[in-house]
Amino acid sequence: MKIALITGITGQDGSYLAELLLEKGYMVHGVKRRASSFNTQRIDHIYQDQHQAHVNFTLHYGDLTDSTNIIRIIQEVQPDEIYNLGAMSHVKVSFDSPEYVANVDGIGTLRILEAVRILGLEKKTRIYQASTSELYGGLAENKNEKGFYDEHSPFYPRSPYGAAKIYGFWITKNYREAYNMFACNGILFNHESPRRGETFVTRKITMATAAIALGEQDCLYLGNLEAQRDWGHAKDYVEAMWRILQQEVPEDYIIAMGETTYVRDFVKMSFSEVGIDIEFRGEGVDEKGYVASCSNPDYQLELGKQIIAVDPQYFRPTEVDLLIGDPTKSKTQLGWVPKYDLAGLVKEMMASDILYVKKEKMLKEVRSSINY
Repeated sequence: MKIALITGITGQDGSYLAELLLEKGYMVHGVKRRASSFNTQRIDHIYQDQHQAHVNFTLHYGDLTDSTNIIRIIQEVQPDEIYNLGAMSHVKVSFDSPEYVANVDGIGTLRILEAVRILGLEKKTRIYQASTSELYGGLAENKNEKGFYDEHSPFYPRSPYGAAKIYGFWITKNYREAYNMFACNGILFNHESPRRGETFVTRKITMATAAIALGEQDCLYLGNLEAQRDWGHAKDYVEAMWRILQQEVPEDYIIAMGETTYVRDFVKMSFSEVGIDIEFRGEGVDEKGYVASCSNPDYQLELGKQIIAVDPQYFRPTEVDLLIGDPTKSKTQLGWVPKYDLAGLVKEMMASDILYVKKEKMLKEVRSSINY
């Protein structure tokens, strides 16, 4: 039985990857930070399965800023595969906490690589480093002849998050070459799901769409509507992570859909799922979205009502306007074929958030009816 260790297991990617590896018969160990409140919602169902069906799943308290802790966990677990998904991954927040993101996302990667080296596990343990499309910075001149970013495109990060991840990328590559480690970078472009954190733009949009349709919110405030992203589903992307570590030779891969979409169009697609058409008017900070029509009798809004607005507080100090990846290598060498397209992703996220908002609305009504 193979043993896998996943940092960041309580996140979107970590939870989906844990499910995938358990299905494949792995013994899965996860690392989570200690906190005064539980943050295991995405993996609680695995706990339940563990007690009912003897699932091979163990959690460890740990932190990527703590070298001795990382060494101890790796020594105890003796993993065949390590998936380093732990990170401070919110680009906008990285401008507020640049030192922290460098420590976790950059040096944290080094701590894992060095732990494997110190423990003499170079021949046994394969390492996946979660890299990011933010390495590229959206510069048009760095794209290939097809107009995509590929594995050879120059890096130009535009945030502390991107800069920290560049260190993680290069130190992984360096340890691969210096110590003959099976260490790989997966340069994943944006990938989303119903488990995406609520502060990330796609989930913020789908949650707000559901809340507005159900009368629980008046307006959705966003930043750069002109930004374009290459969005895929996290379920597809974690399969690519696993495939990367099953190859005979360690290499770096881009995981992307090869299509880009405006944030504005993601908004339109989300509202379309509940039968609401949006008309945008204005430009820049003055752009607003209005209800043009409502075809679903369950979600009727006043025609002409403004429900989308731009708030400059959500702008980044340095913007990345366009990201699109070339998945040719991952599809040809890994045999990776995504099962979801963007329409399927939006549909799943909206269905989930409609249920979520309905549940929250019902709980609020129950609480208000109770006389404390």
